[in-house]
Amino acid sequence: GCLLTSVCVSVCPAKRAGLCCVPGQASYHFYSLQDAVCTLNTLQTNASALEQVRRERGHPEVQLQAMFGFLKRAGLTVEELDHLNIIHVTGTKGKGSTCAFTEQILRSYGFRTGFYSSPHLVQVRERIRVDGHPIGRDLFAKYFWEVYGRLDQTKDTHGGTMPAYFRFLTILAFHVFLQEKVDVAVIEVGLGGAYDCTNIIRKPWVCGISSLGIDHTSILGDTLEKIAWQKGGIFKPGVPAFTVKQQEAPMTVLQERAKDIGCPLSVCPELDQYQSSVSGPVRLGLAGLHQRSNASLALQLAHCWLQRRCSAGGEAAVASAEGSGGLCAAPAFEPSPRMLRGLAETEWQGRNQCLTRSSITYFLDGAHTTRSMQACVSWFSEAAAQREASATGSVVRVLLFNATGERDCVAMLKLLLPCHFDFAVFCPNITETIAACNADQQNFNVSVENMLTRCLDNQRSWRVLHGQEEEPAAELLIGSGGLPLVAERRSATLVFPCILSALQWITQGRDSVLSDPSKHVAPVKASVAAKGALLQEAANIHVLITGSLHLVGGALKHLEPSLAS
Repeated sequence: GCLLTSVCVSVCPAKRAGLCCVPGQASYHFYSLQDAVCTLNTLQTNASALEQVRRERGHPEVQLQAMFGFLKRAGLTVEELDHLNIIHVTGTKGKGSTCAFTEQILRSYGFRTGFYSSPHLVQVRERIRVDGHPIGRDLFAKYFWEVYGRLDQTKDTHGGTMPAYFRFLTILAFHVFLQEKVDVAVIEVGLGGAYDCTNIIRKPWVCGISSLGIDHTSILGDTLEKIAWQKGGIFKPGVPAFTVKQQEAPMTVLQERAKDIGCPLSVCPELDQYQSSVSGPVRLGLAGLHQRSNASLALQLAHCWLQRRCSAGGEAAVASAEGSGGLCAAPAFEPSPRMLRGLAETEWQGRNQCLTRSSITYFLDGAHTTRSMQACVSWFSEAAAQREASATGSVVRVLLFNATGERDCVAMLKLLLPCHFDFAVFCPNITETIAACNADQQNFNVSVENMLTRCLDNQRSWRVLHGQEEEPAAELLIGSGGLPLVAERRSATLVFPCILSALQWITQGRDSVLSDPSKHVAPVKASVAAKGALLQEAANIHVLITGSLHLVGGALKHLEPSLAS
């Protein structure tokens, strides 16, 4: 799960009635997608899954062994996974974008593609894609109950155990891709690599590692070298692997891992080294200079996969590499027209994404580490400046920020200072405080008060970074409905209780989608509404939404309603 959409969360009707516990696989087929997602949420959400990983750190092999057991109980075998012709990708920053580029390239060749990624932005079905689209509602429900039914029916003979949220979705993705008979499955690692549950894959066709950085330190380690060791755990004997250029220390670790495992590892060239005699410079569908290294990695992954698929000697070539290891430079080649089209047509929502509605431009990027925030600031500064240069009238810049988990919020906020925002707005990853149950975006792990306290801390940090005298801790104001309304401060920073209320205040009624009468939020105090005078007077409003992919997903749920339909 990602987000909490309702303060008072109810259990789904099927669960309440006990229907989800009826024995017999056939009975599960009567339940809807909503029932499936509600039941999925009972398998733990992200925060508790991470805690489980922390508890098992002393015996990480236990995690993979458990995954093999769950896979078998679901009616699948590791041998079957060998037939998915997998491309396995890990990294700290850019692994999702790399997968998106790779999948689009291979789809441009006419192959039937499967793509497993995380997290989802709006609907959980986004994590499992076939031919570039999230699997349909009916198919998701059908395949979900097939897998859940098998696991549920065997849990009593296995100590009552069920796989946690991400493990279940990984098994479900493999089941979907096998049933849908995809030609290739692009699999994004969830966390780390060596002990990630996707690493039950024995024989991928090729592996990739995107840019490495510091993240999830309590699980992966607190240095780049430790993190590189974890990421290199996806290497397999004789299976080609590619990485973008890394810092010297982690690159040395990757090289040693490759040598120990017997994996031929190559470093990708710069994107401008790929020469096209047909269309000139390579164009990318994803904005930002940092996407260039992701695109280069994708070209190498797709090229390597195509060589094996389309060459009669492909299998032999891979087999002959077995036992080899070390590091070499991957040669640049001339991308085919289909490769170039794939790169140009790639879309990956929530990453360097711009949405324009009349006088409002939303800049959305799910950056959540210091390195990814550096890239986000670079992209936003250039993209916003271009639009401001051609804008008519004044422009007000607004930051909408939240971060979760163990993120270094102060470091990320410090990086955002040069963007010169007129307002800094903070809210938790709650899409709306008055809402019907949206199971795709529920999180049962953190209280609303704890979420808002984190936002108040971020607000305080922003003020200190601006050299403003720190005020006493703000009080959470409780409205008549029992909901925290807003932390009142005498500055251009505000804290709202949910994403919708923040967006509605920022846009001041200018976005008709947000002004939909069906979207209700708790009332904002008059003193807070009055602070929007500058926004009302501005000719244009530029809003950067960043710090968390879950925040971006919650915003997109409101800004692009079709994504939730």
